[in-house]
Formats: sequence, structure tokens, C-alpha cells
Amino acid sequence: MTREQFEKLVGEAVALIPRRFRREMKNLALVVEEEPSEDLLEEMEIEPPDTLYGLYQGTPLPERTWAYGNTLPDRITIYQRPIEEDCEDEDEMRAVIGETLIHEVGHYFGMSEEEIEEIEEKYWRGEDEG
Repeated sequence: MTREQFEKLVGEAVALIPRRFRREMKNLALVVEEEPSEDLLEEMEIEPPDTLYGLYQGTPLPERTWAYGNTLPDRITIYQRPIEEDCEDEDEMRAVIGETLIHEVGHYFGMSEEEIEEIEEKYWRGEDEG
């Protein structure tokens, strides 16, 4: 799949993020890269066959103080190759991208892993968060 085709799937998946979250996402860059670096995987203690589909880098909203500002956007990176390798078709890729985005956006909002997992479960059940 070309980068352009993959980025289109990412765009479609963004639309699946619950509206209440999309409205609050500000100063946040969404980037597609081929795959996570070996250094990053090592730093995060991720060993094969495990890999990384996405990564949030920045300061979660609840951790920002009054002095926070005039900064580069936070960043969510989606890794194309691991998603392509683990999915059988475009529909599955779209679903994995959507779940990955929900997870990384959850980190942006400062949510716990448990809160993120609850939202992911609703995503898989097709429930809209409004």
C-alpha cells in the first residue's frame, strides 16, 4: 500500500474518534512513519515479535501548567509497516488505526490505561461517545 493510501485510511479513522474528543484536540500533529526505530523499541522495552502501532509524544493536557505555551505541537505517530504486516485487509487496517488513534489520543488527554481500554471496548462495540 502506498503512503498516500495509508494516510487516507488514517484520515478515515480520525473521523471515528468520538466527537467530544476531536473537538478538544488542539496543537496536535498526526504523522505517519514507516516503522518505529530499533532505538525507540529498545527504549520502550518492546521485543519482537511485539511492535508498536502508534506513539504519543508531548505533555498530556492535565500535566500542563499555567506557564505551558508557545510550544511545538504534541505528536501522534502512526507506524504503517507494523499495521500492514499484522492486518489482512484495508478494513482491518482501518480498525487497527482507529483503535491506535483512540489509544494515543487518550494519552494526550491524560487518561489512564483503564480509561483508554474502556473507550476502546466501546469503539469495538460500535458505541458512539458523542
